[in-house]
Order: sequence, then structure tokens, then C-alpha cells
Amino acid sequence: MTETSKKSYTVAVCLAAVFGVLGIHHFYLGRLLHGLFDLGLSIAGFTLITIGDSENMVMAGAILLGIDVLHTLYVTFKLLVGEYKDGQGNLVIYPGQKRILESQNRSI
Repeated sequence: MTETSKKSYTVAVCLAAVFGVLGIHHFYLGRLLHGLFDLGLSIAGFTLITIGDSENMVMAGAILLGIDVLHTLYVTFKLLVGEYKDGQGNLVIYPGQKRILESQNRSI
């Protein structure tokens, strides 16, 4: 049987939805390197957009932020459908998913 995370599904989804591009949800779920990567993308993107002295730098910043937004949407979707794992490798499940997982395991 797949182990389930002790982390709150609701908190993780809210953090991903509100602070997703900053990677705060990754830190909450114990995925430190993933969080640092996400935060780095955001900082680099915002920095290039605000202090970029050429169109190319601004465009690079916009691309970095675009990648970060797409990544955030993907992770948020995975959280919403109960397929995302925390830093320990345990599923972050939505309310009611535990019953579904248990019934699937009984039928195997």
C-alpha cells in the first residue's frame, strides 16, 4: 500500500495556488531542492525583467517566469488529483482519497 503524507492537502493546495511561483508549497511539503529551484526561477525572472537593460534580458526574464508558471500549474494539478508526493515520497491525498486507495488495495 502507498503511504500517505502527514502534510495537509488543503494547506499544500492553497500555498501552491497563492504562492506557487515562489515555491512555498515545496518547502511546506519537505521538497527543499525543488523549492529552491522554483524560488530561483522566480527571482531570476523578476530580476531580469526589472533591471534588464536590453529587450533580450527582459525576454529571458519573461521566459523564466513563463516556465515557472507552467511548472506551478502542473504541480497544482498533480496536487488537486492526489498524485503529488511530499519530500518523504508519500502521497499528499485529498479528503476521501484514502478510502479509494484502500478499496483499490483490497481488490488487488
